[in-house]
Parts: sequence; C-alpha cells; structure tokens
Amino acid sequence: MSSTLWLKNARIIDPANQRDEVGDLYVVDGKVAASLTDRQQQTAECIDLSGKIVCPGFVDLNVHLREPGDLHKETIGSGTKAAAHGGYTTLVCMSNTKPPADNAGTVQLIKDAIERHACVNVFPTGCLTIGREGQKLAPTGSLKKAGVVAVTDGGHCIQNTEIMRRAIEYANMFGLTIIDHCQDITLTENAVMNEGEWSLRLGLRGMPGAAEDIMVARDVILAANTQAHIHIQHVSSAYAMDVIRRAKQRNIRVTAEATPHHLALNDSCLKDYNTNFKMLPPLREESDRQAAVAALLDGTLDVISTCHAPHSTTEKDCEFDYAPFGVIGLETAFSVCYQTLVQTKLCDLSFLISRMSPKPADILGLPKGTLSAGADADIAVIDLNQEWTVEPQTLSSLSHNSPWLGKTLPAVVEMTFVNGKQVYTKASV
Repeated sequence: MSSTLWLKNARIIDPANQRDEVGDLYVVDGKVAASLTDRQQQTAECIDLSGKIVCPGFVDLNVHLREPGDLHKETIGSGTKAAAHGGYTTLVCMSNTKPPADNAGTVQLIKDAIERHACVNVFPTGCLTIGREGQKLAPTGSLKKAGVVAVTDGGHCIQNTEIMRRAIEYANMFGLTIIDHCQDITLTENAVMNEGEWSLRLGLRGMPGAAEDIMVARDVILAANTQAHIHIQHVSSAYAMDVIRRAKQRNIRVTAEATPHHLALNDSCLKDYNTNFKMLPPLREESDRQAAVAALLDGTLDVISTCHAPHSTTEKDCEFDYAPFGVIGLETAFSVCYQTLVQTKLCDLSFLISRMSPKPADILGLPKGTLSAGADADIAVIDLNQEWTVEPQTLSSLSHNSPWLGKTLPAVVEMTFVNGKQVYTKASV
C-alpha cells in the first residue's frame, strides 16, 4: 500500500477545526497533510468517497478489554477489531483486568499485549487502590511512570471517603485524571435493575438513583476541595446530572460521560427479562433518559463513551438475578447515537462527532480527534445512507451481549484508518 493516501470527494467533518465541507483529505506517511505534491499525487492511493462522511476516528474513554484475565470474553485483539468496526481509533482501557493494573508490571504486560495485538490506539489506566479493593492506595507515581493516562478502580467505587480523598490528592500530584464509577454499594446490595415501576412489575430488586447521586455529589465536593480533575463515568440519573451541571457553573473540575444505551433506552426494555439489557448503572426511567439527552446537548455531559463490557453468551444465558452486568457497544455506538440524536433532529452530525472524538481526547489530553495537518491520520469513513442488522455474525467482538441484537440500525462504518493504515473495511466483516 502506498504511504500516500488521497480520499476524494467526501463530506469532511472535523469539529476541532469547525470544518464541514465536501473536499479531499490527504495522508502522507501516516499523518494528515495539507496538500500533495505533483509526484505524491501520481503515486497516491486514491479512494473516491463521494456521498460518504470522513471524520476523525472516535475516541472512547471507557472500554473493558478483559486482557489479561477473561480472554473468553474479549482480548485486546478482538476488542480493537470491534473498535475499528465501529469507527473507533483510540480506546482508553479500564484497570479491572485479572490481575488488576495496580502495579507497573501489570501495566507493562498490558502495553506489551497492545503492541502485539491492537489494531487501534489503546491507552491503559491504572488502579486507584491495590486490587481495586478500596482499602490501600496503589503506587500512583509508579503507574504514571509505567505509562497510564488516568487512574480508576474500573467498575468499583471507593466507598471510604478518606481513602478516596487521598487517592485523588496523589493522582492530582502526578497530573493524572481520576475516572470514577459512582455507586454507593450500601444502597445496591443484591439489586439488579433500576428501582421504580418496572422493578416492582418484574419482581426484581431495584437500585435507587440515590446510590449514584450520593457518590457523584461526594466526588464534586472532593474535586472542589482538591482542585483535581475527576471524570465521572456513565451518568444515568437526572439528579446526578443536575449536581454536575451546578458544579460546572462553579468551575469545579468535573467532566462526565453519557453512554449510547442510557441515551436511547429506559428500564421498560427489561420487561422480558432479557439479560442483554442488564447493565451498571442500570437503565433508568424515561425521564432520566430524556435528562441524559438534554445534559449531553447542553454540555453537562461532555462526551459519549460506550462502557464496552463484554460477557460470553453462556454467562448471560441464565436467570436475570445471576447474569453479570454489562453490554458491548463499540460496534453499535455511532449508529445508535446517530439514530437517537441526529435522525430525530436533536443535534447535527458535527455535534455528535465532536462528542465522540475531539472532546473525549481533550479530557485526557490525548493527541487525537482532529484532521489538522500534521495530526495522526486516524480516520473513520461512514455511509449514512446504508443500514445494517446487528447479529452475532456481523460483530467482531468475541462477546455478543448487545441490547441491539436483531435490530436494524442506520449508518455503516465503511473504513477505518489508524496512522494512515487501513485497519477495517466493511467487506472484512
């Protein structure tokens, strides 16, 4: 393949540069170029993308790749192939591996696996506490030196506020963002879905939104007291969103994310006890879903992340109470958000792309999410005029626990490029 790439006649959307126009995009030696010389034009690989969208590859701040550990659920190889299928070119992987990424050795093990098997960019996170147990602080300085881009207990929330405060102070000392899953576990013991009308109808134990609200409020207070940056994952409760909104009005360093499933679905989807709708935090009421959409549109929720959490079919194929929490999302995220937000005219395409690419990159200071000249040529090519049906055979992930199985979705990612290298084409699925 030529080291020079010429993508012709596409609609180029680059929110970081406020660009939305039909034109050509050039790539030379893995970097976006402003133009091509006559010689480069003669040797370039030319692809006519008339009628297609070209945008910066998506960036996901909340992905569970399961390696090392649960390789039957996902691997770095399969997870990054799923990412490329969904137009993602950069992933931030959570620390809840087996063993947890609470020391420099495990982080290096993950980085080595990334080097060998990843087809997209992957940045590791480290743990806040040893073993993700919320009791003893992990060696934050060593983790930073090992190459983590943030610290998080990845799906666990530190319950002891004094320990959380110290973890935040140390992370801030080393310039690391804290990523937190907010859940007061004293309010959610044995709960399996949102507490409300549908939990009563189904006879399932529900978890109140207050379990999320309390910990979001705590994190806001600690962020204010320490001047640290805390990024709050997968916000699902309308009350928590209001807490974040007011924190931002006071210039507290808090950012937050929405997920495609919390933007598109509500707890009535569990009416048939389908375990592919069991996730954490749970799907909430329709009023919470609408609040999530509004919070994304007004900037309270900064970005969209998938919380890609693969589980095997065997693990999900059991009684609802016993099934693990989590759904996959890398391959469906753009289609779901396009359907939920753009096709309903709640926002335009540039806004959606900005919340999936440059905004997430900015939160962690990653040099991604732009088609500026000189930037890494991480690119997604999308056909908005096609549809696709989500079936196990159409997915690249090892796991198929998607709430959209059997559904037809709009918008097809046709190609994905990482550093100018084509890592996915539609035909390869």
